[in-house]
Amino acid sequence: MKTLQSFIAGEWVGEHAAQPLQSAIDGSVLYHTHAETPDFAAALTFAREQGLKNLLALDFQQRASILRTLAKYLNEHKEALYAVSVHTGATRNDSWIDIEGGAGTLFAYASIGTNEFPSGNVFHEGPAFPLGKQGHFAGTHILVPRRGVAVHINAFNFPVWGLLEKFAPTFLAGMPCIVKPASATSYLTEELLRLIEASGLLPAGSLQLVIGSTGDLLDRLEESDLVTFTGSADTAAKLKATPNLVKRSIPFTAEADSLNCAILGPDVSPDDEEFDLFVKEVVREMTTKAGQKCTAIRRVIVPQAYIDIVAERISARLAKVVVGDPRVDGVRMGPLASKAQQHDVRERIAILAEGNQIAFGGVDAVKPVGEATEHGAFVSPTLIVCRQPLAHPRVHDVEAFGPVSTLMPYDDIDNAIALAAKGRGSLVASLVTKDPGIAAQAIPLMAAWHGRLLILDREAAVESTGHGSPLPQLKHGGPGRAGGGEELGGARAVKHYLQRTAIQGSPTMLAAVTREHVRGAAVRESVVHPFRHYFEDLHIGDSLLTHRRTVSEADICAFGGLSGDYFYMHFDEIAAKESTFGKRIAHGYFVLSAAAGLFVSPGVGPVLANYGLDTLRFVKPVGIGDTIRARLTCKRKIDRQKKDTNGVGQGVVAWDVEVTNQDNELVASYDILTLVAKKAQ
Repeated sequence: MKTLQSFIAGEWVGEHAAQPLQSAIDGSVLYHTHAETPDFAAALTFAREQGLKNLLALDFQQRASILRTLAKYLNEHKEALYAVSVHTGATRNDSWIDIEGGAGTLFAYASIGTNEFPSGNVFHEGPAFPLGKQGHFAGTHILVPRRGVAVHINAFNFPVWGLLEKFAPTFLAGMPCIVKPASATSYLTEELLRLIEASGLLPAGSLQLVIGSTGDLLDRLEESDLVTFTGSADTAAKLKATPNLVKRSIPFTAEADSLNCAILGPDVSPDDEEFDLFVKEVVREMTTKAGQKCTAIRRVIVPQAYIDIVAERISARLAKVVVGDPRVDGVRMGPLASKAQQHDVRERIAILAEGNQIAFGGVDAVKPVGEATEHGAFVSPTLIVCRQPLAHPRVHDVEAFGPVSTLMPYDDIDNAIALAAKGRGSLVASLVTKDPGIAAQAIPLMAAWHGRLLILDREAAVESTGHGSPLPQLKHGGPGRAGGGEELGGARAVKHYLQRTAIQGSPTMLAAVTREHVRGAAVRESVVHPFRHYFEDLHIGDSLLTHRRTVSEADICAFGGLSGDYFYMHFDEIAAKESTFGKRIAHGYFVLSAAAGLFVSPGVGPVLANYGLDTLRFVKPVGIGDTIRARLTCKRKIDRQKKDTNGVGQGVVAWDVEVTNQDNELVASYDILTLVAKKAQ
């Protein structure tokens, strides 16, 4: 039997066996945690002195590239994780969510880093805005690495995904982290860490692992550090009140288990496709990971008239679910993660069943297939029917963290929303309806109590990822009982690990700090057109002020003929004169095209492609006889570390464009995004 080890300060530590860890399938002891207390002072020192230094030697783009490479590496070595994962009670499909879902989250954050974050370690959360009338004083916000350590305390149900979904945005933000998984399934997390360490991809100090207790780790944290927690609401409240965290105002983010629900809309009848979708979704959430998901459906809320038929159809589907050893063909649901979890779920089934009806399953109903499974942590899928949900407050308060759901009726949609809110905050709720009007009525009201809302109908079902699947691009977390925290959510998650600071100063100073041109800042003009510079030779602030062009009636007529845009403001003299502008005006897109004609350098050069416009605004109309000119300024550079098929590197350059008239008034404003070649190596 193996003794698990912590990974502290670049070393695997722990030799003497402590707590036995059993296979969820047959109860056999497979591992032990280690008895030695890790040196948490050394762990924090290593993270601060080595981890921070190594991470901040890289920029957002480089760290994103490492995440992508790590995701590929883990996918290549996933079978080693699958082999261990089975002992947590997970089926192959369950493990796919944990293992390949974890790698997928790394891929997602690699893309987020590449597409949404700059080169360097300063994120300009702009735009800058003037704070004075003459343009000499401005303000904006920046996000920078916190220069602290993140401590992630995770639950037992997703030993791989749970680590990676927090690690990815932390790493991208340039913050070293120390991870403490729940002991029951920590053997899978340890296997993951050994794979990651063997890859050699992470800078030293980026990621450390604690097996067993966190000891005095939280007491040693400083103001620049932060803590995240996934688990029970009671444990979250206890940890959040740690005196050192309170004294130093150390951020603490909790994602707690909650009584998530699914509501069957009043418009859906048993003959509708949505009715079957509802039943399937409930059964899937009850049985996937044996119901051990913080997002699983715990309360099933249906119209009073349909409570019996819903109970019948859910029970019929549950009866087809084969429970047993995940290694046996045909098994769809494995055991809970541990005997302790089995004991807890059985106790809670008894509490929920008191005064209610068990429609399927129960405490002693399970007969798992497979050898020695009588010693495993199995529980039957259990459906409880509560016909008077207002008279049984426990169904809105007690959570059985397993394959257990409580079915309850409602009178009208307002009553259904009120029942859902009695859970006092959840991670996710679903509404199954075919009526957009019901969705429009219910969802804004439900949003106050639920972190994510799924509206399911036959159209969405074709591609729906399901009630219980948090996605990297969407916020994961919920109010009230669900912890009040946020994880994931695309770039939002990365920003949780960065420090937001307001800065004020002259435009030139703001541009220097943000590494992004700010209007009004000093520019660099030269005889060499900015489009003739390779990526490496371009500087923020390189600028071109073009020659002038006077707009004629012939220009407007020609553009109308070419584009097919004969809008009256361009061609009807009488109507235009009676309009707000008092005259015919040029097409906005003609102004855009004319500006391009003014600033583009037409010959072959380093600028490879224009792939988009951002922040386009037509500020003031351009009339016949007005004279325009453009200023093109290098605003932002992003080195995405990419090469084309010929091996030539390239980067992204955003150009600020200001189009002005003869009175030096701004008439159009936008950013052009271009790909610019690097010098051939």
